[in-house]
Amino acid sequence: MTGERGLIHIYTGNGKGKTTAAIGQGIRAIGNGLSVYMIQFMKGRRYSEIDALERIPGFTVKQFGRDEFVNKNKPEQIDIDLAHQGLQHAKTIIEEEKHDVVILDEINVALDYRLISLHDVLEILNHKPHAMDIILTGRYAPPEIVKRADLVSEILEIKHPYQHGEKCRKGIDW
Repeated sequence: MTGERGLIHIYTGNGKGKTTAAIGQGIRAIGNGLSVYMIQFMKGRRYSEIDALERIPGFTVKQFGRDEFVNKNKPEQIDIDLAHQGLQHAKTIIEEEKHDVVILDEINVALDYRLISLHDVLEILNHKPHAMDIILTGRYAPPEIVKRADLVSEILEIKHPYQHGEKCRKGIDW
């Protein structure tokens, strides 16, 4: 830990690049000798960035999700259970204070889908260790989380190839 006050960062919005921005911030931290732990909510697929991040000493990634989309209107119990496991894991990792930066990837979506409670996330943020930076990503950041954060970046979708029928590309989109 640096000893300086750590911040709560949010990357939200409907544009592409929220996870990528968080990973970039994590790589910057690694480059300065800090350690990073990323917990991915609602993700279970082996994305290309996981392969790359596993090669970087000091950057740990743990996923809590399935390789399937979650039905927002009727999430399955397994999705709720995995999100709760992810939140408990996040709480443990943060309380242990072994990492300088903790990324809670897609936690805003898990909140929006009501897989986890806003109260529980705010409790974790309210007990954040002084020097730790916590990054929350995902669309639909709740106003209460935005208010609690120190830094909020909204990534807007202006134009996207998906709108014209383009498919995801390996190495670029996943």
